[in-house]
Amino acid sequence: MATIRVRDWTKEKINEIRDAESHSSHDSVIKSLLKDRELAKFAGESAEPAGEASSIDRDRPADRAIDEMAVVDELSVPDNGVLFLWCPNCAMEIAHMNVDGEMNVSVLEMDCPHCLSNLDQHAIVSIDIGYPLERKLVEDGLQADMKACVVDYWDRTLRNRAEDATDEGVGIEQLVWQFGQYTREFTWEWPTDVPAVGFEAGNTYRNTMTDEYIDVVEPVTGNRNALNSFEVKRYAPDTDPAEVEPEIMDSSTIVDLIVTRSLLLEVQSAPAIDGHGNGSEQLR
Repeated sequence: MATIRVRDWTKEKINEIRDAESHSSHDSVIKSLLKDRELAKFAGESAEPAGEASSIDRDRPADRAIDEMAVVDELSVPDNGVLFLWCPNCAMEIAHMNVDGEMNVSVLEMDCPHCLSNLDQHAIVSIDIGYPLERKLVEDGLQADMKACVVDYWDRTLRNRAEDATDEGVGIEQLVWQFGQYTREFTWEWPTDVPAVGFEAGNTYRNTMTDEYIDVVEPVTGNRNALNSFEVKRYAPDTDPAEVEPEIMDSSTIVDLIVTRSLLLEVQSAPAIDGHGNGSEQLR
């Protein structure tokens, strides 16, 4: 059974409510708060004072995958002024911080002390206090929710970048490279109904714009901190890939396909060719 850790700031708030409302104990305060929350749900109301719309609701994207979760990059107003930061790789809490007012995160990096993943604002997940954490831990559903949250954010972010003509190409390419790095590090099985965010040797993708298939053979450049160009085979659905000559697909073309959300990962991965395909985009 998971344990609930009560932070110092939480204890202070509970003490304030206990004194103001003459509760007999901390348990009485918590039970009262939980009861108020449940009544508000049934009444279809917010637990906030009348006339005060939640700033969280105003700023939250309507199509977010998990209501009580957000990737830090798109979070402007933390729930109750507190950020609970989690690692999507190992599903462990890595930090919490207090935030006064609105926030605008341009750069945030930290290492997960549990799995040692280096994370930035495009991967760190913030969980609201309204998320049913204990139940999800018992049901083993926390990590699946965090994956859904991050995958949804990456997909929406790339779609938005494709629509933003003022965005610089270098920034987009770096973002695609970063998302691909995370996907490999987290060893996530990418959903076949969500366009890919990476480009991996040994995989087969379908270009939804042309309906052609792309077998990724191997990287032909050795970039460590940027997207590589790849040797690929492109062919129509009715063509035998064994009869197709390989070609070089440069990194800018790959970025265009990913940002325009044109590549779907095929269930069957293409076999490695000539022993070169190692399933990794980077030459290490």
